[in-house]
Amino acid sequence: MTEPARPTPSADDYPPQSAFSVGLSGRCPRCGQGRLFDGFLTTAPRCRACGLDYDFADSGDGPAVFIMMFVGFLIVGAALVVELKFEPPIWVHMIVWLPLTAIVALALLRPMKGLMIALQYVNKAREGRIEP
Repeated sequence: MTEPARPTPSADDYPPQSAFSVGLSGRCPRCGQGRLFDGFLTTAPRCRACGLDYDFADSGDGPAVFIMMFVGFLIVGAALVVELKFEPPIWVHMIVWLPLTAIVALALLRPMKGLMIALQYVNKAREGRIEP
């Protein structure tokens, strides 16, 4: 005897999740349990907990743009303050600010991508279509 087919779960079957908490932690935007990423920035094909297909997830260059603006403002501002107060040689700036820029940008990239994907899911963002 075969088992009756279970209906595929929908968003209504799960309690609403905070896009910020699940996105920043890299969890499934529908159930909040499964992992959103397989690698550092590679999106998993689907949630292992609830089966949500992540085909809708396309954050594009959005996370990188926001991070460049934020990190650029932070690092350039800090470098400017250091330059005006201490006037160090250029090699000190390179040793301090270049690695710091890379570290901060890479640390923020995954949480920001998760947040963008979670916001896409919560707001039902889709590609634009012209209706007849």
